[in-house]
Amino acid sequence: MKSTIITILKKELKRFFSDKRMAFTTILLPGIMIFIMYNFMGDAFSDMMTVDDEYVYSIECVNMPASIRTLLENTSIAGGLKDTDTGDGNEAKKELESKDSTLDLYIVFPENFENDIAVYNSTSGEKAPQVEVYYNSASTESQTAYKIFIEIMDSYESSMTNKFDINSDSSVQYDLANEKDSAATIFSSMLPMLLLLFIFSACMSIGPESISGEKERGTIATMLVTPAKRSHIALGKIIALSIIALLSGISSTIGTLLSLPKLTGTDEGSIDTNVYSISDYALLAVIILSSVLIIVTLISIISAFARSTKEAGTYITPLMIVVMLIGLSGMFSNGTKTELYNYIIPMYNSVQCMIGVFSFEVLPMGMLLTVITNILYTGIGVFVLTRMFNDERIMFNK
Repeated sequence: MKSTIITILKKELKRFFSDKRMAFTTILLPGIMIFIMYNFMGDAFSDMMTVDDEYVYSIECVNMPASIRTLLENTSIAGGLKDTDTGDGNEAKKELESKDSTLDLYIVFPENFENDIAVYNSTSGEKAPQVEVYYNSASTESQTAYKIFIEIMDSYESSMTNKFDINSDSSVQYDLANEKDSAATIFSSMLPMLLLLFIFSACMSIGPESISGEKERGTIATMLVTPAKRSHIALGKIIALSIIALLSGISSTIGTLLSLPKLTGTDEGSIDTNVYSISDYALLAVIILSSVLIIVTLISIISAFARSTKEAGTYITPLMIVVMLIGLSGMFSNGTKTELYNYIIPMYNSVQCMIGVFSFEVLPMGMLLTVITNILYTGIGVFVLTRMFNDERIMFNK
């Protein structure tokens, strides 16, 4: 058994790697294209997140001390500071929530802020005076103004040995952005679709040629009349195709990982592990590789049913559309799904896991269930393919 499978495996790998053009387009090209595309997206994202130098911020301030206003004098948000007394601030918060908001920040200081921090003792155990800063992270201008203000206040706070806090009340929502409108959510939902598209394209270029191509040329008939068991021939082919597809998946994974710093704005010469940890990269790689196994198995089954590579391509096209639609489904979901049944649906489970990794919302049980079900579906697919190899009406139908 082992010798037959290994013989078929070597034959398939030799045929593939002897064709340098196919090896390049299947293994290296996906990673290169992903890297180029994601870097391009990163540049576009960076432009989107840049505020025009002439932009005048609109910032409503309640009880802002003169000392704080002096600290902000040389910043780009200084011209937009407006003293206001809006009562409970509900109107300002509603304005910030709006997509068409002209307000960028709403800042509330305690009424006697300077006196409070002067008498506050950080060792007393009492709650420090708190500054509340409301913003909308889906707005580039609001997010930028928030970062500038927080940076100045952090420096001021450090010089005073933690005399006050900023947005320390965990029960209050200070970021008033709609989660679906945030740039991070949009990009985390787009990446899985693009990643699946490249992986599928790579798998599509090898499956039809290996099975339906040999049926078309008649070479598979010669293999099937040998004493070797047809199940061994099927296993040899599926293992070889899986190895090639996994190499393509690795290339796609590397391309994605190398481009993540650009996408997240941390491309300062190295990957910022404060953005994505090593475990995040490992989880992403596992999901990609398990997804590759399912895709190559499905394409192999379709290729075995088809009579020629052209016919196989025709049959595979609807599957590609389905995979793309599944990838797009992540753009219409509000973050990662928490219901475990979502993680037993082929391909959709992979999309949910990828979104979880990119948006820092990984569901451990969902991730584990996805890997297990992907391997299970692959095993079922291999069984179906071996049964097809045993059916002469399918294998000798040209």
